[in-house]
Amino acid sequence: MIPSREAQRMGARREALCAAAVRALTGDAALHYRGGRLCRKLRPLPLHAPHLRCNPYEDDFESLRGAADGAAVRLMYSDAVLHRQMCPDAPIERLLFELFEQVRCEAHVLPAMRGLAHNLRHRFEAWSRAYCSAGLADDHLGILIYTVAQVVWSRVTGWPVLEETQDLIEATRAGIVPTIGVQLAGLRKHRLDQRAYAHDARALARRVAAMLNDARAATSMTNDDPRNPDDALTSFSLWVDFDEPDEDLPALALSGESRLLGEAEDGYRIYTTQFDSEIRPATRVREALLREYRERLDERIAALGINVPRLARVFQAALAVPQSDGWSFGEEDGRIDGRRLAQVVSSPAERRVFTRERLRPRGDCVVSFLIDCSGSMKAHIEPVAMLVDILARAGELAGIATEVLGFTTSAWNGGRARQDWLAHGRPRHPGRLNETCHMVFKGADDRWRRKREDIAALLKADLFREGVDGEAVEWACRRLTARPEARRILVVISDGSPMDTSTAQANDAFYLDNHLKDVVARHDTLRDVAVMGLGVGLDLSPYYRHCKALDLSEPLDMPQLVGLAQWIGGRRSS
Repeated sequence: MIPSREAQRMGARREALCAAAVRALTGDAALHYRGGRLCRKLRPLPLHAPHLRCNPYEDDFESLRGAADGAAVRLMYSDAVLHRQMCPDAPIERLLFELFEQVRCEAHVLPAMRGLAHNLRHRFEAWSRAYCSAGLADDHLGILIYTVAQVVWSRVTGWPVLEETQDLIEATRAGIVPTIGVQLAGLRKHRLDQRAYAHDARALARRVAAMLNDARAATSMTNDDPRNPDDALTSFSLWVDFDEPDEDLPALALSGESRLLGEAEDGYRIYTTQFDSEIRPATRVREALLREYRERLDERIAALGINVPRLARVFQAALAVPQSDGWSFGEEDGRIDGRRLAQVVSSPAERRVFTRERLRPRGDCVVSFLIDCSGSMKAHIEPVAMLVDILARAGELAGIATEVLGFTTSAWNGGRARQDWLAHGRPRHPGRLNETCHMVFKGADDRWRRKREDIAALLKADLFREGVDGEAVEWACRRLTARPEARRILVVISDGSPMDTSTAQANDAFYLDNHLKDVVARHDTLRDVAVMGLGVGLDLSPYYRHCKALDLSEPLDMPQLVGLAQWIGGRRSS
């Protein structure tokens, strides 16, 4: 079930508070939440134990804090290199070993940190109740896994097992504790020494894995229970990530620090704006060729079978806001219509004597698509052109103003700006050293039908050169802030980091890179424009706080476009 917008806002607020707590505990400023997962620079961190996974929309706040605190103490008290060296290879043993190490880290909590200890205990107990409520402890394998988790947690942390399930695990605990008692004592004794603890944890994981294998074999010998004997173990393991999330993550955009920009008193520099330009690319393409581009684009879009009116409804639901559009009379409920009081007296059975305020969705919003037209984007431009054409058309049907912009340079390797710099003796640190070219394919006031051929000019191959992203984002934001709409959204579509060879050679490698970060951060702070990054096969999180990676290896389809429309329209906390 998709959470309501209010639930999403509340979930985001809770995650922000949890992330702040984790950063305070660990001292790592790069940690925060993204999509329900704790991330470092927006790369998800592993979930080492099942009780660390939470749902920000359903779980109570104490559980969320407990999961966040659990992740924090793991980062604080576990040596990741040593842990990898000691970790067993067998899947079941590794699953248990990870849990045992997480419990050890939670046992490190100082007595003075009562709130942290309370959160950790609350989270583990909440997970325990959820495990039993899901019926995972109803068979021999499930109760064995659950009992081991409870006994180890209680023995190492010193907290009692969950009272509600104490009777449930009593028989199993009595049966296994004599067999694993030596290892349990070792865990308790060495809980502050990771290396010594790991030896006992490995031995315990090996013994418990053997018990689980025996229980699995015994269960499979009987046909009385229709359930798969591995259900409990599978469900347990699905709550855990050892190293990286299961899904294939896109590559992360390469980023770094610009010493030159950081030390410059006057900030970002531009050597000259004399040769910069703002153009309408369609005016530079022959009419016959532009029609050919448009026909090709129409053929590709038609082959996708996209339901544009449905996509428009998604856009409207995500972006439009209800506004008063007069009154509706003759209703069966609502406010009593004073003009029909006589009818109420003369015809008491008549119900159509009410009036209601009529609300219509209005698109008080503008969405701008800013396309990176650097050389590497040439390989992706056809699906990108199809994407923005469909979204622009759907936005217009939804009553949302849309514009399609692009940015590149007018020359390779600096062009006339570099020549001028050379003629003046190559002064040090010139700043941006090329001719920027900003392009308008469709303005926000232009109708899609009148500018559909202009959008097709994206297919013109010689537009693509180099990219000065930060200035392009600033330019697009200026256009948006001049608009009257209450909500302004900029979607930057790019496949890489800012790159202009001439600027990088005359300054440093990350000069343009850091300027882009500064521009995006400033608008995030001002909250005048919501700047979002749509990466073409790339994670743009080093630059954009709100970003999404787009896989264009497969043709666009309706679910993908619906997801993009919902992502663009989603309300985000600052």
